[in-house]
Amino acid sequence: MPLSPQELKARMATGLLSFPVTHFDDALKFAPKPYQDHVSWLASYDAATLFAAGGTGEYFSIGQDEFPTIIRAAVEAADGRCPVVAGCGVNTARAIADARAAEAAGADGLLLLPTYLMAGTQAGQMAHVKAVCQSVSIGVVVYNRATSVLTADSVARLAEECPNLIGFKDGVGEIDLVTRIRTMLGDRLVYVGGMPTHELFAAAYDAAGFSTYSSAVFNFVPELALKFYAAMRSGDRAVMDNILKSFFYPFANIRDRVPGYPVSLIKGGLRAIGRDPGAVRPPLSAATDKDVEELAAVIESSGLAVAA
Repeated sequence: MPLSPQELKARMATGLLSFPVTHFDDALKFAPKPYQDHVSWLASYDAATLFAAGGTGEYFSIGQDEFPTIIRAAVEAADGRCPVVAGCGVNTARAIADARAAEAAGADGLLLLPTYLMAGTQAGQMAHVKAVCQSVSIGVVVYNRATSVLTADSVARLAEECPNLIGFKDGVGEIDLVTRIRTMLGDRLVYVGGMPTHELFAAAYDAAGFSTYSSAVFNFVPELALKFYAAMRSGDRAVMDNILKSFFYPFANIRDRVPGYPVSLIKGGLRAIGRDPGAVRPPLSAATDKDVEELAAVIESSGLAVAA
């Protein structure tokens, strides 16, 4: 049985958040068996919540017909070891349809991803979020990024009008805005850092009151990701700085070479440790063999590579 919105909110605040990739075969069709094996592997680590078909999970390239199958597969593989939150978005109609499908598939909550192409007004964005929240009974986390950037006042109004709005995720990087939102709303929401490779921004967001964040690298170096998170929460800057220098900065140097690598290189990391997740769907391109080999060397030098 899915967690209540308040139960999910409390659970998310307790630890690091995992965003698994979605596995595809050579024909770019969803590959359920390796996907479930991967989700089960990730669920064996101490992540607070698992986000299926989010940005790292290529929600933007997943069809409505296959979406419920992917969410159901994640719920089955997690098997109650951690909550499962499903991505939804694109436009209001699609977001509502996917939100209801995710709820029916057993998801504990939703991550409302940015709308497609058009930004719209604050009133329009609020109407979009409210419509999705009102379409389901499970908890909803709204994601500030790209075309969908809510002001502090808009988030506060939505929190008043939508009881199942439980979280705010930021991928914009305006520390003054996130600090204002967190200060205004206090413990009404759980606050999630969502910058690409958020570990690079974690210290600043932690200081702003964001107790957790989404970790894409959890897909292939879960022990390292958890060690870094624990160091952030305990204020151990020496450990954080060491991991930043030995892993995250070299990783970011490779990631920044090609558009789309914040997703493609995560799948490349899985290839590097012998857990090939298959292809990425267009418009993304797979990480090159050279970049995967370079990433494998970075993983090995970190001393925390995980055997397949």
